[in-house]
Amino acid sequence: ATPRLKEGMSLLLDGFPRTLSQAKALEEEANVDLVVNLDIPTETIVERIADRWIHPASGRVYSYSYRPPKVKGFDDITGDKLVQREDDKPEKVRTRLEAYDEVSVLFDE
Repeated sequence: ATPRLKEGMSLLLDGFPRTLSQAKALEEEANVDLVVNLDIPTETIVERIADRWIHPASGRVYSYSYRPPKVKGFDDITGDKLVQREDDKPEKVRTRLEAYDEVSVLFDE
């Protein structure tokens, strides 16, 4: 990313930096103009991620709440069975969010 920043291009980071030391390291490499923190309730995140099912061979992603497959549990194109990634299961999502909360800090300039 650094060469592109030096060319004057912009950069959008999602989920980084998470810690103060990461933020300080980033500031040494780039001028940070804006930071947006989305404060979304844990259960909303869990519901949305746990609702995601994929067709592994193609990478197609389905969501039962806003982009469901035509036939529940099966890919629209091939008819193959859809799978849920292990880290998309509700307990795994909660564990990931708890770990994120433990290391993340909100900081003011």
